[in-house]
Amino acid sequence: MVYRVLPFVLIPLIGINTGVAANELNPDVSVTLDGYYKQNDTALSHREKGFGLGHTELSLSSPIDDLFSGRLTAVFEEHDGESEVLIEEAYLQTNGLPAGLGVRAGRFLSQVGYLNGRHMHEDDFVERPAVYRALLGSHYYDTGVRLNAVLPTPFFWQVGAEAFNGNQLSEGDEDIGVYTLNTRVGGDLSVSQSWQAGLSWLRNRQVSAEDDEGEHDHDHEGGHDHSHGASYTGENLYVADAVWKWSPNGNTREQQITLSGEYLYADELNEFATSDDVHEGWYVSGVYQFAPQWSAGVRYGEVDLREPHGDHFHSQSLEETDVMLSWSRSHFSTLRLQYTHQSATGFSKADNTVMVQYVMSLGAHGAHGY
Repeated sequence: MVYRVLPFVLIPLIGINTGVAANELNPDVSVTLDGYYKQNDTALSHREKGFGLGHTELSLSSPIDDLFSGRLTAVFEEHDGESEVLIEEAYLQTNGLPAGLGVRAGRFLSQVGYLNGRHMHEDDFVERPAVYRALLGSHYYDTGVRLNAVLPTPFFWQVGAEAFNGNQLSEGDEDIGVYTLNTRVGGDLSVSQSWQAGLSWLRNRQVSAEDDEGEHDHDHEGGHDHSHGASYTGENLYVADAVWKWSPNGNTREQQITLSGEYLYADELNEFATSDDVHEGWYVSGVYQFAPQWSAGVRYGEVDLREPHGDHFHSQSLEETDVMLSWSRSHFSTLRLQYTHQSATGFSKADNTVMVQYVMSLGAHGAHGY
């Protein structure tokens, strides 16, 4: 009898001295289908008007042996009538290291902030908040390495550091173009309530005056580039996030209220920037699962941006309110109706819109994060 060690679990396996059972050589395969209809174009949006293919994923994951596991996620999207295929994840993860340590290497989602480390099909709204779309390209993933440690405290406390080449955020010549530091704490307030709070810092060593003088072809009116790179960058990005959840006696299948919010602040935009030239934004969100299959939510956010033009900047601002209603037949299927209201300065595509979305999961489907 051979044992494979996973966090908090010992699982007996029948095998030889490799420590892996024969059937574990077959990876779990999952497909997430994301389709939508959008009434109008909107500012800073990564989804175009009309019928479209959203963030559709094909993912393979499996234990490799008793020390490592791996994951590959390919994303299929449409842009200007053409299909795109992106590699969002291709990493190995250590299992069972001592002292609460974990190492991840390859391409993966950065864990800055609350939403960024989550897959987009886990979201409660059709798109990420406006500040995420502007400063992180909706979700920042890159190629590099991560070290996490869960500290031996009576409450949940995790600290982590990441180093990336930075090419998915901005182009440059640095071997390590981006690195991050982050920490999050959390715990239970009662049987029915829990919370989590976090702080993150992202250092972008590849921000340069040449990039920010307008030679990058970013569409600041609301389009998206093929790598989902951020349209607005600074050398430093700071993120503060907080989440509170309530469910009766901890029974999340029947009812649940989730309140969350994040604040993002970026400075040192280029060599011409003063202390007043910063990007900043925030959002607050409330989602009420009022029945096992039904949820309703409201989200409000603002983002204030400084668009570089040579040695000076133009101000841009966007206020966005989202109201959604979703029906989930099961954990694997969701239909969502959402109304979005935008009020903006400096964006010609700001508008109100109605969106209808489906998110369907086929195959293996792991539990979502907190």
